[in-house]
Amino acid sequence: MQQQIEGSQAIAATVALCRPQVVCAYPISPQTHIIEELGAMVKTGRLEHCEYINVDSEMAAMSVAIGASSVGARAFTATASQGLLFMIEAVYNAAGLGLPVVMTLANRAIGAPINIWNDHTDAMAVRDSGWVQIFAETNQEAVDLHIMAFALAEELSVPVMVCVDGFILTHSIERVDIPEQEQVDRMVPPFEPRQVLDPDDPVSIGAMVGPEAFTEVRYLAQVRMHRALDVIPEIAGRNAEVLGRAAGGLLHPYRSEDADIVVVAMGSVLGTIKDVVDDLRETGLRIGVLGISCFRPFPVEQVRAALGAASRIIVVEKAFSIGYGGILSTDIAMALAGRTAPIHTVVAGLGGRPVWAASLRTLFLDATEGRLGDTVFCDLNTDLVEAELERMSRSRQSGPPAENVLRDLANRSGGAR
Repeated sequence: MQQQIEGSQAIAATVALCRPQVVCAYPISPQTHIIEELGAMVKTGRLEHCEYINVDSEMAAMSVAIGASSVGARAFTATASQGLLFMIEAVYNAAGLGLPVVMTLANRAIGAPINIWNDHTDAMAVRDSGWVQIFAETNQEAVDLHIMAFALAEELSVPVMVCVDGFILTHSIERVDIPEQEQVDRMVPPFEPRQVLDPDDPVSIGAMVGPEAFTEVRYLAQVRMHRALDVIPEIAGRNAEVLGRAAGGLLHPYRSEDADIVVVAMGSVLGTIKDVVDDLRETGLRIGVLGISCFRPFPVEQVRAALGAASRIIVVEKAFSIGYGGILSTDIAMALAGRTAPIHTVVAGLGGRPVWAASLRTLFLDATEGRLGDTVFCDLNTDLVEAELERMSRSRQSGPPAENVLRDLANRSGGAR
């Protein structure tokens, strides 16, 4: 049913349609509206046969989800940013135990300095944890990906993280088609756990494994993750039949069939990139887009096939590895090993900075004319950077960089601190 609805509420409504049996709740912006809405649904009876558990931390939220999933319950939680880091030990445990927990990650920057706005640093921090990570471009896709997440998690017995850009999607109100209960029941069958703790048939999980078997256990986890590359398209196909629209998948190419230049990105920034590409297409430039929906496991062969004809690749990403460079672009480069197409990394939108269409247009044109560097920080204020570097060169006790930069910014804009 079409509704004009906030992204967080649309996600909560969809999660409820997937019939979770345990929701573990601890608030942190910008995911709080999701668990608030689910709590209200449980309290009013709109979500039946579900235990809503308020916990005292994000670590407790994931721990409760692990316990619930271990005894065969369909478990869901949500978090963001520092909350994800606080639960990181349990995040790894959920994956290592092969438990089909589903979690919404409302992507938000990680401090210090403190920042509550969107980028992808939090998801990148746990990309090697063993969770499937899928990224939503729109709130409609966020709805569809949560349905796919429950089906995928329970088919393979792996945890799945649905990454949704904080505030940009979670707090935006737009028209979203939320499926009917009967449709979701067809897409998400009753939960039949592959492993379950049963007092009548006692076993242990999470036992210590020594060097004699640890490699084999990790190898089996790798096998399960790689199976997702086959299962995701199957689930997406089934869901598309039920919903009557494309729903899920590994990649989303856009105007890339004949493209010389392909721009690669994840998440909501794809909408702005597509607008710029449409504009540049009008000038005769053969440029296209490749949206990555499934980031982990990384669809190497599919990416290689999608980018095979490109003569130049631009990767726009909302995170980077400090001390090295682009994260998504590194994966792209590995997928294209042996091919000669230049790969440019554009770091954009850190800490919620707007990604302007005009800025992207300039960067894309620079790339076509060979003027774009290997790694570029979009809309970087070089004056502020150079002032702080000069300050650091003058004095060993130059002070905290974040506060210095803010003071310089205030002074240059005529403000006072």
